[in-house]
Amino acid sequence: MALSMYDLSVPVFTRGLGQLTHLLDKGLAHAKAQGIDTATLVDARLAPDMLTLAGQIQRASDASKLGTARIAGITAPSFPDEEKTWDDLLARIAKTQDFLATVDRALIDGQEERPVTIKAREGEAHFTAQRYLLQFALPNFFFHVTTAYDVLRHKGVPVGKMDFLGRF
Repeated sequence: MALSMYDLSVPVFTRGLGQLTHLLDKGLAHAKAQGIDTATLVDARLAPDMLTLAGQIQRASDASKLGTARIAGITAPSFPDEEKTWDDLLARIAKTQDFLATVDRALIDGQEERPVTIKAREGEAHFTAQRYLLQFALPNFFFHVTTAYDVLRHKGVPVGKMDFLGRF
């Protein structure tokens, strides 16, 4: 059985967002146990020129919802990047998962050759939907999920590989 574009996108994004929620849950438990203000984690970053944890979650949200919408040929909801608290971050992930749950498989399957154009710093980038998903949307999504993991780990949250991968 061949994998479909839907199978390669929506369930993968949804699972990754679920693991991101799991990582945040572990971060909250760690903060409570250690008496750490969660605001310090929300604003944490790996390097001065990198996004904060909040920024990583916002970009993972955007990568999944925009990636799915572009492949499906629909408009993704717009979420302003205003998350400041732990609950805000969890709500952002939940809103993204809610949107993904509304996307009809029929809008994605069979759309491998749909043209997708994105604006980049260097100008526009043109893809087929399949190439966009495999070479941009998924790597971009996992870059931000991984970096969120790394920020939490860097700040002492006891997360490991299986917290990122999840249970099968």
